[in-house]
Amino acid sequence: MAEAHSAVAFSFAITHEGVHVNYDREVLHVIWHSGVRSWRRSFRRVVNSVRCGVFPATLSSLALTITGYNAMYLTRDLHKSDIDPSFGLIDLLRRHIKLDEPVKGIVCCTVSGFAVWFGVFIFMKYTLRTLFLYKGWMYEARGKGRTVSVASRLWFLAVKMMTKFSRPMLYSYQGSLPRLPLPALDDTMKRYLRSVRPLMDDENYERMQNLALEFQKGIGKKLQRYLLLKSWWATNYVTDWWEEFVYLRGRSPIMVNSNFYGTDAILLRPTRIQAARAANVTHAAFLFRRLVDRQQLQPIMVQNTVPLCSYQYERTFNTSRVPGVQTDKIVHYGDSTHIAVYHAGRFFKMPCYYKGALLTPRELQIQFERILAEESVPEKGEAYLGALTAGERKPWAEARMRFFRKGVNAASLDIIERAAFVLVLEEEECDYDENDPSQLDKFGRTMLHGKGYDRWYDKSFNVIVMKNGKIGFNAEHSWADAPVMGHLWEYIMVEDIFENGYDSDGNCTGKLTCDPPVPTRLKWELNPECIQVIDNSFRVAEALLNDVDLRLYMHTLYGKGLMKKCRLSPDAYIQMALQLAYFRDAGKFNLTYEASMTRLFRDGRTETVRPCTIESAAWVKAMEDKSSTDEDCVTLLRKACGQHQRGYQDAMCGKGIDRHLFCLYVISKYLEVDSPFLNEVLSEPWRLSTSQTPHGQTNRMDLTKNPDCISAGGGFGPVADDGYGVSYIIAGEDTLFFHISSKKSSPVTDSKRFARQIEKALLDMKNLFESAQKK
Repeated sequence: MAEAHSAVAFSFAITHEGVHVNYDREVLHVIWHSGVRSWRRSFRRVVNSVRCGVFPATLSSLALTITGYNAMYLTRDLHKSDIDPSFGLIDLLRRHIKLDEPVKGIVCCTVSGFAVWFGVFIFMKYTLRTLFLYKGWMYEARGKGRTVSVASRLWFLAVKMMTKFSRPMLYSYQGSLPRLPLPALDDTMKRYLRSVRPLMDDENYERMQNLALEFQKGIGKKLQRYLLLKSWWATNYVTDWWEEFVYLRGRSPIMVNSNFYGTDAILLRPTRIQAARAANVTHAAFLFRRLVDRQQLQPIMVQNTVPLCSYQYERTFNTSRVPGVQTDKIVHYGDSTHIAVYHAGRFFKMPCYYKGALLTPRELQIQFERILAEESVPEKGEAYLGALTAGERKPWAEARMRFFRKGVNAASLDIIERAAFVLVLEEEECDYDENDPSQLDKFGRTMLHGKGYDRWYDKSFNVIVMKNGKIGFNAEHSWADAPVMGHLWEYIMVEDIFENGYDSDGNCTGKLTCDPPVPTRLKWELNPECIQVIDNSFRVAEALLNDVDLRLYMHTLYGKGLMKKCRLSPDAYIQMALQLAYFRDAGKFNLTYEASMTRLFRDGRTETVRPCTIESAAWVKAMEDKSSTDEDCVTLLRKACGQHQRGYQDAMCGKGIDRHLFCLYVISKYLEVDSPFLNEVLSEPWRLSTSQTPHGQTNRMDLTKNPDCISAGGGFGPVADDGYGVSYIIAGEDTLFFHISSKKSSPVTDSKRFARQIEKALLDMKNLFESAQKK
């Protein structure tokens, strides 16, 4: 029990000479700093909560108002003036408060000043919330030659006036964000039927119309009433059910099926020293966590005016998804001063603070070098331990209860789950070679699933550092959506490359201020029965990852520069290219998913945009019809892009289709009523699932000046067994990246073939505009 002995801070012995006390000053010093840190965090959190709670007013305005009221009332008494700044409130209070002067006057003035300030604060808060309900600005065209309506100009001016007096913190706008509105049932039915029209022949469409009408006039009314009640009561009528039923109740592996990944700036090689890159990234991540904890991170603002909901940032660090037999849960720990490191089949606890201070990158590099130099070998079963988090959820939950509830296993598991995040020191190299596209594919696969056992997929995120210094991440999806992870990743890249940097030898810069604590290897006691469960989970994970067909395609012929010249939304342009590519690949249209955000509302997450529309189908058919003229194709493409943009705007403004239908389906299950319409809608497969990787959420990286910092973005696994998962990033004026995933076991999909179809579709669209302009 060496662990128990090392945990003792002091001991004592009783002899005939008295009591002798022995204590470890270093351990007591650590305990002292830990307590001080905890109290400081708690105090700061309370102060920040108050400051955010009174936004858009400020605490300084409260102090100024109270002081002003006392001063004005005192001045009135001195000059025998009849002017009463409280309009009689102070005199009323003086008649009922039994105190001696001058205390009575001060108390009455203070209460009056607070009452006036509070009234103004409430007015400002609810005025701001009312202003944020306006979404007309979303639907107005932007760019040269476009004018903004008078209503939007007045709205913009009013919002600026409400928020100009105080600088917002990360969560300042949370109390002013409106609730997600519940769409009318008939509006959702109309949008749904329109979205499926290009996917069905006349007979099937008529059948679906009848199902929708029967639902709308029947059980749908009752379900809508219950959902309306929830929309009044809850801050967001979708988010809690979405998190529980879409993520946490899923019993299939989260590796590939749920977790997503991000990659490095592929053209950049700041250092080839693995320990140095890991140290800079770790230091930057903790700086970001500090900004979140202190709420010094500025909220993301749309057009520098409208805030996005920031609640998802709270669970970025110190968070783990804990498996359950029927449903998982997200556990967030208040604080953590260490990370968990995986290397060569072993887990380590690596302290990142010493005497209350964050270690410098140079000191963190020493710790990573110690781990890399550690020559111990994994115990039996230890190397594949992470496979438990990669396999089916139920066996992992049962194994956790049987083998990890107490003793050494429980202590080590607790260290991993409480860690700020997990960092993986890979033993292999990945890089980008423009002459060998398979290298980029390998990089993506390493980030998406690794070997199936060398990640802790339950953690909020894993940072992966390759042997040659290339980096990436694998993120669990239930706690937040990709933009939050993208924000963290952008911050890390900027800090790593531009702020901390490396010396001429590739090591971290800066001086050593202390001898950093030594990382400790985690201990495990894995019996044969537990090892068998680990092996079973690994076999499930291995079969899943071996079935992944991933292709990373870098398109350099043109980027958003040409799309803007065509006066089309870059996102809509790419979505139309994907529709054309899919039709050519599959020979038909299919249900298409594009993720959009609803973070303009409190606790918002995502909504579905359906890019396969009547207009997009008409354009694709025209492109495949040799009798169609270029002018006709351009006209149809503009209509299709316009319709897609309206669909995206509707989704962001709470007028989506799928989250509404999803919540109606959940209520039907609670009420134990059956709806043929909802059963069919919720069982429709998304054979083309797409998402744009967010970037540019910070203004600290200028890609024009630093083109090598262009990121390849990230991706995810296929949603349907016979479909594609496509993530794309508009990386620059002349560069696009596509992450295309599918399953090798499917006879109808091929990621490399689909990449070629995307390439051809983008080229045909470019030639289409050039040809139309010449005529």
